[in-house]
Amino acid sequence: MTAVDLQRDYYRTTAADYDAGHISVNEPEHDFALAWLKGMAVDLDLKSFLDVGAGTGRGMLQLQLQFPTARVAGIEPVAELRQKAHEKGVSPSSLIAGDACRIPFADGEFDCVLALGVMHHLPASRAALREMFRVARRAVFISDTNNFGCGPLPQRLFSHTLRAFGLWRIFQFVKNGFKPWKYSPGDGVHYSYSLFDDMPFLRALGSDCHLLTTRPSGPNPFWTASHIAVLAHKTR
Repeated sequence: MTAVDLQRDYYRTTAADYDAGHISVNEPEHDFALAWLKGMAVDLDLKSFLDVGAGTGRGMLQLQLQFPTARVAGIEPVAELRQKAHEKGVSPSSLIAGDACRIPFADGEFDCVLALGVMHHLPASRAALREMFRVARRAVFISDTNNFGCGPLPQRLFSHTLRAFGLWRIFQFVKNGFKPWKYSPGDGVHYSYSLFDDMPFLRALGSDCHLLTTRPSGPNPFWTASHIAVLAHKTR
């Protein structure tokens, strides 16, 4: 079983209790990020949204409530999670099967394409970001982790030192039993990921990046923010 298969199997077996385990008390950063996106959507006059890895539809429902006339769609590869979203009122035509690296929509079909807590589950985050940029007309919005801002200061010093010498991925590979990912009962398959590492790529795709820390942090977010959100406003 591949890492992707293992992760999707995790979601299939936890779908019934997924919302209870991922409520705002446990993951407030994504609701905080969504609140920011809603304000930016008004400022940028965004009329349509695609939620990539929409899960049980939590983000879709919030956006539809805030923007009742907007087109709000989502893709989610796990049928059991889609079913939970349908039970909550997300229409089957709005939330469909789909993969982040092969998004089944046309170029520029949505004003904004977003992913909440998705990137650290993907083996190829940049392939997904490229697809999101293809489908987005105006902006791409990401809320995710910064592994270099997690944990106490000694842990952060250690991880930043390894990163500076180009040894972080090698260390993680060995630590995880000679594989690039690890598995936990609360998150399934996940990779050591920092959204900061993908920001140069977002700019290279043609965007201005606006950064928000979505959990309390110190003066240097790269060192102290465990979660961040980025609005990549397309410039070309």
